[in-house]
Amino acid sequence: MTPEDIKEHLKQVKYPGFSRDIVSFGLVKSAALIDGTARVALNLTTSDPKIPLHLKKEVEACLRVMPGVKDVVIDIAVAAPKPAPGAGGNLGGTAAAPKTIKFAVAIASGKGGVGKSTFSVNLAVAAAAHLAALGRPGRVGLMDCDIYGPSVPLMIGLQGERPNVIGEGSESRLIPLEKHGVKVMSMGFLVDDNTPVVWRGPMIMKTIQQFVQNVDWGQLDLLLVDLPPGTGDAQLSLVQTLPLDGAVLVTTPQPAATQVARKGGLMFQKVNVPLLGVVENMSYFTDPAGLRHALFGEGGGQQVAESLGTNLIGQVPLFPEIRTSGDAGNPLLAADPGHPAAGHFTAIAIELLARLEKKVPSTQHPAL
Repeated sequence: MTPEDIKEHLKQVKYPGFSRDIVSFGLVKSAALIDGTARVALNLTTSDPKIPLHLKKEVEACLRVMPGVKDVVIDIAVAAPKPAPGAGGNLGGTAAAPKTIKFAVAIASGKGGVGKSTFSVNLAVAAAAHLAALGRPGRVGLMDCDIYGPSVPLMIGLQGERPNVIGEGSESRLIPLEKHGVKVMSMGFLVDDNTPVVWRGPMIMKTIQQFVQNVDWGQLDLLLVDLPPGTGDAQLSLVQTLPLDGAVLVTTPQPAATQVARKGGLMFQKVNVPLLGVVENMSYFTDPAGLRHALFGEGGGQQVAESLGTNLIGQVPLFPEIRTSGDAGNPLLAADPGHPAAGHFTAIAIELLARLEKKVPSTQHPAL
């Protein structure tokens, strides 16, 4: 039995709280079968003492069922994460968030096709307008972490733009683009529209780390992070790099979406990221006669919220104008602030900011 055979078998062992295995994460440094004894060495970076114990148990159980294995020896080297001011301990990674970011919130869905990016853009514009009215303009950021299909540049009206760079070499930093009072960074700014991004996990993780640590976000009250669907590389890298103050789940009402959204919520709970609430997108459609139609069913958002022990903080109706304004690069909140849908986004933004202020002690973040 070769080391490759053992590593292939170890792909059954998932990192706690994630769908990705320990081999693809690069945690298995060596593996061998010598005289019936399977020897495996793992390298971990974590401050959670439960993680090494859990992985040792899982790896041993995985190896003992392999043919020819009579005994198992597991060596685990654990390195403590480098401390950083203001850094949290989600997953025990090397978090180093800019001290100028007051609150960081992930916008997630688990499933694609529920309008999460459209929601994120309009929520960011709504939050920016609300804070500007309070005398705090330019205090909202939007980080588009959808590496493979970034759509934020199109929907916020920055498609084709490129960010400036300040400094040189290792000291260089990207300046986020700004539109409608929102500072924006996206992979869509860095690659050609006709160039597909074909990247493996480590490259994705490095890019997200750079978006957090090497972008000059300035003073922000709120950084919204638009996550791609799933619970893989992008999600893991984010919780290791940026201490999140919470997550908002976006779902449509039907079970096909709510079941996946619930799994996404459980992932955040396992890595100690608080759920700030659930938003039901495309919740219903009102026809010209004023009749309401539940095109995708009803009650799904409330069910997800209750199952996760959080609240339904908004229901956004289905309006064609939300889609057309996004396709035109002029979010509805900017194009028509008086539109009925705009009030929904504004209410959710105000509720989200209020929940953040209540949940997070004032001593955890710098006063901005």
